[in-house]
Amino acid sequence: MAASDDPRPAARRARDAARLARIFGDTLPETTADERDPDSGADSGSDDWLRSQVPPHHG
Repeated sequence: MAASDDPRPAARRARDAARLARIFGDTLPETTADERDPDSGADSGSDDWLRSQVPPHHG
């Protein structure tokens, strides 16, 4: 349904969109993988972060 077909007022559509974003977060990243620095370590797919979160007594 396009915004022009939506019977809700613009203020309500904006409020609903903000609520969905607050609940579910952004569905798409701001940048694509080819725009990011490959050495940044963010979202590398490795388990390094997970391993660093393990408490010492779980060795």
